[in-house]
Amino acid sequence: MTVFCKPSLSRRSVLQAAAVGAVGISPALRAIAYAQGSDAPEKKEVKIGFIPLTDCASVVMASVLGIDKKYGVTIIPTKEASWAGVRDKLVSGELDMAHVLWGLIYGVHMGTSGPKKDMAILMNLNHNGQAITLSKKLAEKGAIDGPSLAKLMKTEKREYTFAQTFPTGTHAMWLYYWLASYGINPSKDAKIITVPPPQMVANMRVGNMDGYCVGEPWGHRAIADGIGVNGITTQDIWKDHPEKALGTTADFVKKYPNTARAVTSAIIEASKWIDASLTNKNKMAETVADKAYVNTSVDVINQRILGRYQNGMGKTWDDPNYMKFYNDGAVGMPYLTDGMWFLTQHKRWGLMKEHPDYLAVAKQVNQIDIYRQAATAAKAAIPKEVMRTSKLVDGTVWDGKDPKKYAESFSVQA
Repeated sequence: MTVFCKPSLSRRSVLQAAAVGAVGISPALRAIAYAQGSDAPEKKEVKIGFIPLTDCASVVMASVLGIDKKYGVTIIPTKEASWAGVRDKLVSGELDMAHVLWGLIYGVHMGTSGPKKDMAILMNLNHNGQAITLSKKLAEKGAIDGPSLAKLMKTEKREYTFAQTFPTGTHAMWLYYWLASYGINPSKDAKIITVPPPQMVANMRVGNMDGYCVGEPWGHRAIADGIGVNGITTQDIWKDHPEKALGTTADFVKKYPNTARAVTSAIIEASKWIDASLTNKNKMAETVADKAYVNTSVDVINQRILGRYQNGMGKTWDDPNYMKFYNDGAVGMPYLTDGMWFLTQHKRWGLMKEHPDYLAVAKQVNQIDIYRQAATAAKAAIPKEVMRTSKLVDGTVWDGKDPKKYAESFSVQA
């Protein structure tokens, strides 16, 4: 993708103009920001759904800072109530794109999480920054991490309830993987319920669950409110794991390829901006805490976005593997192995009856070429490889070389 800008339209001038204009840039700058040529976006206004979570930040900041205008599009962030609602609106076309769970996109593509429709992931939005929170009641009985939870569940028999946010989504997979790593079968040993992210804390407060996995700030919120403790952060399950994606339908990408590239470029640039300084991170926290977005206090967001963690029992620590949006270009790439991993877990937990062609599906969904073009336009670093090797909390290494064998290798399965 080629972006045609006058020399004076620097990244800095765009952001300065955005600051002066509060939201967006001036009509004069907007008029010269993008030439009307073959690379011009086919669709100028793009509705992007988001769930009230800290990791919607790059979508929100691309709009608030006016970075989207630089690439010839206007992002309209649309606050949604649940991941099921995001799914339905993406499939129907009511939303053009969404800040969305990787596993939701793959679930729709495979027909395992609702209506089957060909889907697309344009980029990964963030690494890390989710958590599994256990109730204070569990902690008072000694269950504060995986081993102690497993011990309690064996000695004190009852129905234990844990919540995730969408059956094929990231939070469900982190929760299942973590429980299974300590011999707890989520399909047999616990009751698993689905709760929208903003409702997690309220449900724990009234005793509807023993623990949950969700994105920030709702892990920290439970700790700040004194009703939960940190069982584990997701970066301790898988360092630099994929989390939210910029998702859309395959039809949208085919119909509006230039728009897809332009929006991706804008969000990559917003991601760079967030990770560039502590000042920017704090500004982001102030922005997304607003009731129009996450609707919580700034301090609940900005602590963990700076890597400052507390476990709810007096322990504090600085975590270098906090939520990252850019991280020198490592975050945005929609690695094929990341998509394949979710498929292996969907098979493991009985969400798919047969093994798919893991690599072929990932190549269908992950828009590697569009990402590279968009990153080039945004002057972002681009990883050379589209596969990567990762080591998870149980010591298992995932490299994508034999996904069928990997999916069948776990002793705890559905």
